[in-house]
Amino acid sequence: MLASKNIVIVGGGITGVATSYFLAKRGVACTLVDPIGIAPAASGKAGGFLALDWNDGAPVGPLARKSFSLHEELARALGETTVDYRRLTCQSVTCTGGAQKPAAGVEWADLGVLGSRPMGDESTIAQVHPKKLCDALWAEAARLAGSTLVRGYAEGVERDEQSGALRAVQVDGKRVAADCVVLAMGPWSPTWFGLPQAYGTKYHSLLMRPRRTLSQCVFFDCTGPTLASLLQGLGDPEAYPRPDGTVYCTGFPDPPAVVSERPGEVEVRADVAARLESAMRQLSSELQAAPVEVQQACHLPTFADGVPVIGAVPGVPGAFVASGGGCWGILCGPATGLALSELILDGAAASVDLTPFSPQRLL
Repeated sequence: MLASKNIVIVGGGITGVATSYFLAKRGVACTLVDPIGIAPAASGKAGGFLALDWNDGAPVGPLARKSFSLHEELARALGETTVDYRRLTCQSVTCTGGAQKPAAGVEWADLGVLGSRPMGDESTIAQVHPKKLCDALWAEAARLAGSTLVRGYAEGVERDEQSGALRAVQVDGKRVAADCVVLAMGPWSPTWFGLPQAYGTKYHSLLMRPRRTLSQCVFFDCTGPTLASLLQGLGDPEAYPRPDGTVYCTGFPDPPAVVSERPGEVEVRADVAARLESAMRQLSSELQAAPVEVQQACHLPTFADGVPVIGAVPGVPGAFVASGGGCWGILCGPATGLALSELILDGAAASVDLTPFSPQRLL
C-alpha cells in the first residue's frame, strides 16, 4: 500500500495524464511535470486510431484489449463529443494513383484503386482525438483531486544518502518534493537509475480538410513509379478522418534513433511534408483540392526490443517508468495509466499483467 504523500509524474502525455486521472478517481492528487503542458508531443500529434485485436499474439495484446474497452468507458464518462470518440470501419487499399476508380466498400480512396480488403468494422475499430482526450483526463484529475501542473524540465532526482529513498525531483533547478516518481517521458525517457535507452521514430503528419466529413480509416498499399518516388521506401501512408471534418494523414517514418530535439521543438521537414501531401492528393479525389491546415511531426517512443517498458524501477522504491508504446501509445495509454495507479496505490497491478513490460528485461 502507498505511504507516499508526494507523487510526481514526469510527462504530460497520455500515460502521464491517464495515471493522474486514475489516481484522482481514488482521491489521490499528484504533481504533473512537463516543460510545455498537456500533450505537447506525440500524444498531441498522434492519429488516435484504436484497434481491438491488431496486437493479439504480441506481448502488448492483452494491454491493448483492456485499453480499447477503457477508451469507450472514458468516452462515456468524459463525453464522446468532448474527446471525439467514435466507432468506424477500416480498409486496406492498394492503389497506383491516377484515374478515378472506386472500389466496393471503400468510402473515399478512389484514385487508381487495384483492390481492397476490410481490416475491421465498428466492433473492432474506433478513434479518439488524442489531444482532446489528454486535456479532458487532466481536467478531471485537477477537479477530482486537486492535482497540479508544474511547467519545466525534469533534470534529475534527489535521494536520501542513507536509505536511497526518493526525496525530490529537480525541475529547472528547483526542488519539487517527491517520494514517488513516475517517469512517463516518451522518447525522452531518461536513463536514470540504469534504465534502458529509449528511442524515437519520427513521423510527419498533416491535417487536411475535404469538402465533406469522411468516416473510414484507410491504410494504403501504394504501387507504381509515381507513388514510389514519393514514398522513397519509407512506408505507406495512413489516413484517419475525424468527426471535425479534417483527415489526419501520416507516413514516411524515420528509423528509430536517440532523440536530440527537445519537446515542443520538433522540426517539420518541408520536403517530407510536401511528399506526404502530394501522395495523399494522388490517392483520393476528396483530397485533391483539400487545404492543408496543419503540418506537424513527433517522435513515437520505442525500446530496443520494440516492447513497452512499464513497471517499478528495480532497486529504487517509489520509482516507476512507462514508455515505449510506439504507434499504439494512445491505444494503450488508459490501461497503462490504470495499471500504474494500481502499482502505486496497491503495490501490484490487478487490471492487466505487466510482466512482459518489466524494465528488468533490458537491464
